[in-house]
Amino acid sequence: MKLSNYPLKTFKDAPSDAELISHQLMLRAGLIKKLASGIFTWMPFGLKVLRKIEQTVRKEMDASGAFEVMMPTIQPSELWQETNRWEDYGDLLLQIHDRHDRLFCYGPTHEEVITDILRKSVKSYKQLPVNFYQIQTKFRDEIRPRFGVMRAREFLMKDAYSFHLNQESLEEEYENMNQTYQSIFKKLELNFRRVEATSGEIGGSVSHEFHVIADSGEDQIAFCDDENFAANVETLEDKNAPKGGELTYARGIEVGHIFQLGDKYSKSMKLEVLDSNGKNVNPYMGCYGIGISRIVAAAIEQNHDEKGIIWPKAISPFEILIIVLNDKNDSSVLDQALKIYQELKSDGIDVLIDDRDERAGVKFADADLLGIPKQVIVGKRGIEKNIIEVTSRITGEKRDIKISEVASQLKD
Repeated sequence: MKLSNYPLKTFKDAPSDAELISHQLMLRAGLIKKLASGIFTWMPFGLKVLRKIEQTVRKEMDASGAFEVMMPTIQPSELWQETNRWEDYGDLLLQIHDRHDRLFCYGPTHEEVITDILRKSVKSYKQLPVNFYQIQTKFRDEIRPRFGVMRAREFLMKDAYSFHLNQESLEEEYENMNQTYQSIFKKLELNFRRVEATSGEIGGSVSHEFHVIADSGEDQIAFCDDENFAANVETLEDKNAPKGGELTYARGIEVGHIFQLGDKYSKSMKLEVLDSNGKNVNPYMGCYGIGISRIVAAAIEQNHDEKGIIWPKAISPFEILIIVLNDKNDSSVLDQALKIYQELKSDGIDVLIDDRDERAGVKFADADLLGIPKQVIVGKRGIEKNIIEVTSRITGEKRDIKISEVASQLKD
């Protein structure tokens, strides 16, 4: 992709109301545009990051044995009244009346909808266990939206729901989702911890959160890696880990949450299946969420410096940025850069070339702001020496590569 054709506008300064560094950098780098309080448009550069995260989540969820569905975003109030959550959620629900004055809400979560689907289609224990997931836009009418996409009203979420004949089966799938989530966050190259947590308005008896470690996190967590233990400080009763190990404290950004819900929803919504003895029973249920759009902000909070974003390779919008140091009196610089660009593209590498008619200082500043992992610098002085400089945005390491070996070395 040529940056001269790309609809990207960067900014030197961030708006005064952007508190978190991720919010500031996402606005400055042109990843998002604010439409209204807590509601953002994802621009092409930001959307590429969002889709890469989504792709990793989808791949791991498919591998876990879960089935992807797409449920409606608009939900009838009657379903929520069956579980008494219409009142519990209160003003968090964006309520909507249709032309017939029927009351709906824009879904903040989908426990009621998926339970309604199951009670209309699952009748026998032979159809269980099953796990359905979706990646979809949600809406929660936060009283004070803040921190950009970190705590927005509209957000992209992966939510999954499993159904089981008994507690043992639920616990097996809960552990399956635990392992799946750990695989997801490792592949996204995030420093994270799984912590014991409370279930909140979702309900259930057991739940764990997944936190990206960052100084700006809203939650304080305590962990002991030697014991593979971590917990939200709110749930701690002791100053040591369970086996006596010393606790380390850090701030965390919640990006995932898994729950054992038991029969809370199946009972209240009268979901029943026949067990092996022909008896009607209420299935047990699990719920598993990941904040896809929140991960973008969390990754930036964990990976940035004073110059801008430093994307982990797994979620960077592009793998390589070629910076062309234009020489108006000599077209050979741009010609050589385009040749490298085409070679990398032919090798299947997602590459962006800054071919704009801008000063070198502007290009270097934008390159650091945008945070693409590898910067390939093509200038007249290097061409004369038959070399290209390659800089790692992640480590800051610089090295010279022969022009004839650039494509092969970068591919490796």
